[in-house]
Amino acid sequence: MPSLPRIRSRSRDIARDVVAPPAREPAELRAEASGLTWVHLDAPTKDEATTLAGRFGWHALDVEDVLSKRQRPKIDEYDDYRFVVLHFPVYDKAVHRLNAGELDVFLGHGYLVTLPTVELLPVTRLFGRCSDDDQLRATLFGKGSGYLLYHVLDDLFDYCFPILDKIGHKLDAIEDDIDEGESQEIVRDISRAKQEIISYRKIVKPQRPTLRVLERHMERFLPEDLELYFDDLVDASERIWDLLDNYKEVVEALEATNESAISHRQNDVLRLLTVFSAVLLPLTLVASVFGMNVHFPGEGTAAAFWVVVGTLVAVFAGLVAFFRWKRFI
Repeated sequence: MPSLPRIRSRSRDIARDVVAPPAREPAELRAEASGLTWVHLDAPTKDEATTLAGRFGWHALDVEDVLSKRQRPKIDEYDDYRFVVLHFPVYDKAVHRLNAGELDVFLGHGYLVTLPTVELLPVTRLFGRCSDDDQLRATLFGKGSGYLLYHVLDDLFDYCFPILDKIGHKLDAIEDDIDEGESQEIVRDISRAKQEIISYRKIVKPQRPTLRVLERHMERFLPEDLELYFDDLVDASERIWDLLDNYKEVVEALEATNESAISHRQNDVLRLLTVFSAVLLPLTLVASVFGMNVHFPGEGTAAAFWVVVGTLVAVFAGLVAFFRWKRFI
C-alpha cells in the first residue's frame, strides 16, 4: 500500500512572518497639586492590562473582564478601588449600525484608569483638553478621582443625545414621506430606524441599575458637597431611556400608518382592476356570441357590424355609468 505524502510543516515559516505589535505606553496625566493620576488606553492587550494591574494592584479577575469582549455593565467593590463596566453607543460606519462601546474604569484613591474597548471620542477629547489646558486639569483633578470620573461619564452621556437627535430627525423625515405618499420607499427607512432604536435600548437598559449602584459607591471618592453629581448621571440615563421609549412608540405608529397607507393604495388598485374586469367581461360575452360559427340575422352585412359595435358601446357606457353611480370609480 503506497504511503501518503507528508505535509510539510510551515509553522517555522509562519513564525518568521508574524511580527509582534509594537508595545504601547498608556497615555498618562498627573496633577502635582492633588497627586491624582489619569491613565487612558484604548483596547489594551493582555500584556498592557497585566502591567497596569501589577502597578495598581488590581485583581486578576478584573484583568480578565477587561480583556473579555462580552462583559455586562457592573460595578465590583474592593477595599481600595472600584472596577466599573459601562456601555455607550458607538456608530459603526462599516456596517451602518449602532454597537456597544465598552468602557472599563478603575477608580482608586489618587488614580483613575479608563480602558475603552474601542475609541470613545468624548473620553479621548477630554483627555486631550486636560493635557493641553493646565487650568482645566487643575480644576478637574483637584477634587478627587470621583469628580474626574463624573466629568468623563458626563461627556459620554452628553455624546448620547446627538445620536438620539439624529434618530428623531429620521422619524420626522419618515413622517413627511408618508404624508407625501412615498409609502413603498420608506419601508426600508422604518426598518433601519427600528434597528437603531432596538440597538440603543439594548445598550442603555442593562446599565440603568448599575448607575444607581455607582451613585452609592462614590461616597469614598467624592467630597461631601459633590455627592449629588452622580445623581445627575442617573437623571441623564433616565432621560435617554424615556426618549427611546417615546421613539419606540413613534416608529411603531409610523410603521402602522405606512402599512395602512400601502394597504389603502393596494385596495384602490384592486378596485380598479375589478371594475375593468367587470366592464370587459360582458363585452367579451357579446363579442363571443356574435363570433360563433352559426348563422344569425344580417350575417355578412355592414349593418350587422354596426349593430354589434353599438351594442358593445351601449353595454360599456351603461356599466361605467352604473359604477360611477355606485362610486366604485
